[in-house]
Amino acid sequence: MKNLTFAAAALLSAVATAAFAQTTPSSEGNTPAIATPDTQNPAAPVEGANSFTEAQAKERIEQAGYTGVNGLKLDDKGVWQATAMKDGKSVAVALDYQGNVTAQ
Repeated sequence: MKNLTFAAAALLSAVATAAFAQTTPSSEGNTPAIATPDTQNPAAPVEGANSFTEAQAKERIEQAGYTGVNGLKLDDKGVWQATAMKDGKSVAVALDYQGNVTAQ
């Protein structure tokens, strides 16, 4: 009976660990499909079908603290590319389909 109880506890632990691993960001870029202000995919910008409109892309970049967004274009990899200002400097920025905004 003790072996059965131990086996059941081990199985429950393994299932809980696997479920936790599916929702935790990792260095391999396994993050939720949509970035939030609290999460950023470490592999960003991520290639993929981008559903952000140009206006939404500009707004998302501005919400990330950039101003003067210029030359916003969707590239062939599904990543919005632009130049913008942040901390008084002009930088290249990218917005991927997950909503990750990154300086290039």
